[in-house]
Amino acid sequence: MNSTTTVYTTSDLAQRVAGELRGRGDIRIVGVNSMDEATAEEITFIADTSHAGRWREVAAGAAVVSKGLEPSDRDRHAQALIFVPDAELAMIELLRLFEPSELLPQIGVHPSAVIHSTATIGRGARIGPHVSIDEQANIGDRAVLHAGVRIYGTVQIGDDAVLHANTVVRERCRIGRRVILHQNVSIGADGFGYRPSPDGSGLLKVPQIGTAVIEDDVEIGANSCVDRGKFGTTVIGAGTKIDNLVQIGHNCRIGRDCVIAGLAGLSGSVIVGDGVRIGGAAGITEHVRIGDRATIAAQSGVMRDIPAGDTYLGSPADEVHQKLRQFASIRKLPDWMHRVSQLLKVEQL
Repeated sequence: MNSTTTVYTTSDLAQRVAGELRGRGDIRIVGVNSMDEATAEEITFIADTSHAGRWREVAAGAAVVSKGLEPSDRDRHAQALIFVPDAELAMIELLRLFEPSELLPQIGVHPSAVIHSTATIGRGARIGPHVSIDEQANIGDRAVLHAGVRIYGTVQIGDDAVLHANTVVRERCRIGRRVILHQNVSIGADGFGYRPSPDGSGLLKVPQIGTAVIEDDVEIGANSCVDRGKFGTTVIGAGTKIDNLVQIGHNCRIGRDCVIAGLAGLSGSVIVGDGVRIGGAAGITEHVRIGDRATIAAQSGVMRDIPAGDTYLGSPADEVHQKLRQFASIRKLPDWMHRVSQLLKVEQL
């Protein structure tokens, strides 16, 4: 352990998460880890019965536990349990406590960055190595642009936004305040628009003259793409969180506080309401509308509108109870086919 390691006692941590401490309050905790990998100086969490049953087997010095669970017996003289209403929520606070300091570019502009003379750089902004910013771009106060970020002309980057390495924001797009774009994110690429040439000679590219707007407090994962509108604007609503490797097509409008998991793909002009949950690898065809607080399960193929509050799954996606009945029927199909075969044999006798 070096001198800069953050150390708390289990009593300290119980106070930080407003939990009920059972066991020793003087155990030194230097980090957070999974049950399988935690050491005697680390804290883990128990949020379900399967984890509770394994508590006696792990080496962790302490755990936060969702109330109502009873972890398997261990020597309370050697460990501590901190009971809270929701262990996973409590872990957010613990992870914040032990989060290492982020390595940021220095305040100001790195000597290797290329900044157009008409661009504006806000107070306290950090512009890292080999960043490129074109004419009339506006970078907000305290914004962070890590190495290799490329900002096209007339782009606006909001205050306190963080753009990680090699992110690209194309011309005329706008990024809101406190937005986080992870490495290799693409904002404002051309939408996928082609039409057959009348003379049959190939495909005609449809000009994509719109923009993209990423509203405040959005976070977008690595290698995800948000295309510009064919005309008008592609919008990602405030507070929405997008995972890695997600494709948002041209002219989509995503509501506030949505969650979109990795490998999901939205075709052009999809409208998504507020608070929608879209599972990993889900695909949504063009012009579909998804109502507020709807849920789309992983690997679903959505081909029609989804009402507010409903849950859809499967491909093609259908309402969850209807789809589960379909799945149950399919599982019975081999038995039904066998019975029909036997009946046909009887009739032929």
